[in-house]
Amino acid sequence: MLESILRRDRNIVFVTIILLTALAWADLIRLNAAMSAGGLMASMPSMPGMSMGPPPQPFAPANLALTFAMWAVMMVGMMAPSAAPMILLYARVGRQARAEGAPFAATGWFTGGYLASWCAFAVLASIAQASLQQAELITPMLAANNKFLVAALLFAAGAYQWVPLKDRCLAQCQAPLAFLQRAGGFRRDVKGSFTLGLKHGAFCIGCCWALMALLFVGGVMNLLWIAALAIFVLLEKLVWGRKITRAAGLVCIAAGFIFLIQ
Repeated sequence: MLESILRRDRNIVFVTIILLTALAWADLIRLNAAMSAGGLMASMPSMPGMSMGPPPQPFAPANLALTFAMWAVMMVGMMAPSAAPMILLYARVGRQARAEGAPFAATGWFTGGYLASWCAFAVLASIAQASLQQAELITPMLAANNKFLVAALLFAAGAYQWVPLKDRCLAQCQAPLAFLQRAGGFRRDVKGSFTLGLKHGAFCIGCCWALMALLFVGGVMNLLWIAALAIFVLLEKLVWGRKITRAAGLVCIAAGFIFLIQ
């Protein structure tokens, strides 16, 4: 009976993660279509007597809020799948604890803490995007239009794949049980559960922030590029070891040199 309940609970959490990811991607597809139409209009030459309107103000509160919403949705779509093992582990252990009369806080609190960390990252990414837009260093589809900026992003991402901090953060994401042991185990209270999710999210940011910066290389609204980075992040955490991490770093550095000599 208990095994059946645990399986049902795990399935509910798993389906919820899939739906959350699907909704995020559906919104990204909608945003991509809207921005593609806007980019096409922006690229059209203006006709005599035709006003193109005032220049965009990326730091205007409304525009910055929309940018944050876009990044927050994107982070959910990209990172929720890679967090699934940890979330499912929490749900499983929490269900067992409930059966034993010592329930944990709901799984949603841990998940909310994890996603809150990425929302904090979305704030920083929004400010970075607004700064690049203000400096006219990115296209309407939010891809860097300066080869030196592209090269710098690739060099930074490539070098970070080799630093010890990357290894430490990646190890926390690859081994949920080891992370829990270092963190003192799951928390039964809401605050502790949310804080644990925040901490796990912080390690994931420490692992992936440089890769997320590469969105400005291929285009923040380039759906194929977003998917490629999301798949790499997922496989890096779940399947691949340090060799592929190092190899990806070398590829980024080589690509940076290619952009410089073009």
